[in-house]
Amino acid sequence: MVLADVSITVGPEARTGVVGPNGVGKTTLLRLLAGLDRPDAGTVELAPPDATVGYLAQEPDRRADESVLAYLRRRTGVAGAEAELESAADALAQGAEEASDRYAAALHRWTALGAADLEARIEAVASELGLPGRVLELPTAALSGGQAARVSLAAVLLSRFDVILLDEPTNDLDFAGLEQLESFVLGRGGLVVVSHDRAFLERTITSVLEIDEHTRTAHLFRGGWSAYLDEQARARAQAEEAHSAYRQQRRRLLDRARREREWATTGTRREKRAPRDNDKAQRAFRVNRTEKLASRSRMTERALERMEVVEKPWEGWELRFTIDEAPRSGAVVARLDRAVVERGGFRLGPVDLEIRWGDRLAIVGPNGSGKTTLVSAVLGRLPLAGGSRYLGPSVAVGELGQQRLGFDPGRPVLDGFLSRTGLTVAEGRSLLAKFGLGATHVARSAASLSPGERTRLELAAFQAAGINLLVLDEPTNHLDLAAIEQLEEALAGYGGTLILVSHDRWLLEAVDTTHRLELAPSGSAREAGAPAS
Repeated sequence: MVLADVSITVGPEARTGVVGPNGVGKTTLLRLLAGLDRPDAGTVELAPPDATVGYLAQEPDRRADESVLAYLRRRTGVAGAEAELESAADALAQGAEEASDRYAAALHRWTALGAADLEARIEAVASELGLPGRVLELPTAALSGGQAARVSLAAVLLSRFDVILLDEPTNDLDFAGLEQLESFVLGRGGLVVVSHDRAFLERTITSVLEIDEHTRTAHLFRGGWSAYLDEQARARAQAEEAHSAYRQQRRRLLDRARREREWATTGTRREKRAPRDNDKAQRAFRVNRTEKLASRSRMTERALERMEVVEKPWEGWELRFTIDEAPRSGAVVARLDRAVVERGGFRLGPVDLEIRWGDRLAIVGPNGSGKTTLVSAVLGRLPLAGGSRYLGPSVAVGELGQQRLGFDPGRPVLDGFLSRTGLTVAEGRSLLAKFGLGATHVARSAASLSPGERTRLELAAFQAAGINLLVLDEPTNHLDLAAIEQLEEALAGYGGTLILVSHDRWLLEAVDTTHRLELAPSGSAREAGAPAS
């Protein structure tokens, strides 16, 4: 069962965050609310019935035959509304029965979704997001990662739905994009969002719907993200305290019942086998006392039976891992001297960068500024158009790329994992199971895994194969909150060299870094706090 007896009301002022481990049914809930899937039991009702609901998926489909402009018209619901309006108009012209009501409803929907001024709004939003007009004519499949992120954000900002359902909307957004998304969300209600971005949740939502991994039921916490964290911790502490009190009381009653049974049994046996004397009155008194003890024992046992069982708070699967460190590298791990990288019309550099042993470098900047390109240049994957590069000979790299493509997509998961780590079959299966990748996952191809599963697969490799240079490109994308916290703990205990590319503001605050490099859209780079060159 994916979800069980889940109830939620989305009012016009509500901004509800949906949380829970990966695979618990968060996306399923959004699809049910959007009407894309039907529940096996229960209902989904709209009030009024003609209210519009928009669902913006976690991984929007990018089609080779669909332009960005057509994509935005489809994602905002305008394309569908226009098709229905034209069909209703044709029916009205042909004098079809009830055509007038159908046309009125279609026109109302077309107007409510902002179709009348959509073209003008697209131009304004595209300009605001730094998307040139020519991008609107490109097929969505031809977009770069940064362009795709901004186009997805544009679809949100252009939406005029009565209820908006957002699935991981912060993935791949830079700081400017996050601010624009937050401003949009704060300016409206009727919103349900699935997100792992704790800073975004802290700043935007008014309530939290937590889906329980064990029961698949949901509980609503009102008051925002901080209030949810406080209430969650308090409820957990109360549940543990109640379970502890129940165990102590049960143990006390069990011990008393055992003692009373032993006393009653011993006393009866003694009187029957070796009475102390022939005084019948004293003997009757002792037998009566023994029977009372037996009666008390039965009463204690009945009290045990009547006790309301307080279950131990359920603890689901939790990612726990460390990073296996290789012997330290030389003093200089990597260096770029006046390095220049050219990709298409984009030019990065010249960049001067020296990464020494134990450095913890954060690379930040807007989408399209070349963060991933810089990482590729440091690791030697891209040729330099100018300058020079050095990567230490004893450097053992562990990289979590933004696209999670560290494993051959067509190869079975277990085969690729064993080849990369050198583990035995038994060791590999055991370690992957600790990362939530069981027997049903390891025989599949890496490409068939979800983004979250591919992320955990690559993290498992970090635990198995020694590394001394850890490179993480947007590592929190596709991880649930518990896994992100485990990642933070693992990074706190990692003693090697770290390169971290992230827009996750909470993560950047939580992870200690020695310095930060900021990239500009122009392709220039400067260390944070240093004057611009």
